[in-house]
Amino acid sequence: MESNLGSNITKLHLDTDLGGDIDDLCALAMLCKWPDLDLSAVTTNQDDRGTRAGYVRYALNLAGKPEVPVAAGADPSLNCYRFFTGLPDENRYWPEPIPPAPSPLDKALDLLQNSIEEGAIIAGIGAYTNLALLEKRNPGCLEKANLCLMGGYLFPVPEGFPQWGYDMDWNMQIDAESALLVLERANPVLVPMTITLQTWLRRADLPALQQAGPVEKLISRQAESWAEDHRMESRFGQACSGLPKDTINFQHDPLACAIALGWKDGIEIEEYPVVSEIRDSWLRQRVDPAGKPTKVVTRVDGAKFTDFWLRLVAG
Repeated sequence: MESNLGSNITKLHLDTDLGGDIDDLCALAMLCKWPDLDLSAVTTNQDDRGTRAGYVRYALNLAGKPEVPVAAGADPSLNCYRFFTGLPDENRYWPEPIPPAPSPLDKALDLLQNSIEEGAIIAGIGAYTNLALLEKRNPGCLEKANLCLMGGYLFPVPEGFPQWGYDMDWNMQIDAESALLVLERANPVLVPMTITLQTWLRRADLPALQQAGPVEKLISRQAESWAEDHRMESRFGQACSGLPKDTINFQHDPLACAIALGWKDGIEIEEYPVVSEIRDSWLRQRVDPAGKPTKVVTRVDGAKFTDFWLRLVAG
């Protein structure tokens, strides 16, 4: 494990939509355990009057990280999202009522700007709205950002995994206009959905999480509820030859954050000329000689990453 940790990288800013898909919480738990990492700030997107920010603050407190700044970012009042699904039942996913943590949008953008100026890695694991808003406020800001984004759809999903299309690429498609602006102005590493679908959280992982710290126990609780709500074991685990039969969820966001921090075991990153454009309201990407040179993750060993994640958070 030691050879894959980016020992020279110490600052990371997380921009997240934690509170929906449980992989955001899995990513935050991993970051809180990552050796020598300074989690400089956490900002939320697709927030609902500070609800997601409240969840982040609660999780950070459980992890013993109350000092990490948190700010609520873009929310549906901006009318930029394709739709807003709401959040899971708090009574089932959280052990107690969580107070919201609303704050002015500019606070989130200020934290993002400060992190970029300090040279922190920016890990975007939700919609790209905050990043786009910052670029509109401070043109040119994203050009110098050390940015890693979960999202993208250049190549088909390999056989043995869910055959999802570009329309399922949540982070890119929920606010396609913002995604396009970020892709045009920044120079990110993309961790495509087609790659993250090759990772997993298993039911077999839950006992180890239950025996670990309070954040890991919370992940186990949420995983049980997620499994009941989304039935991924029967829909994907038992139907897709590349996944364990007890797959509860995909580890989209933990993988993106680990790659941002230098995780390399079983990972391949290649550069392609990529054209990104919006057609019929959907963001579409293709390899094209006239495209923008873009670093794209093209291979992952899902079993190796799952083992790494579990040992780090629950070991």
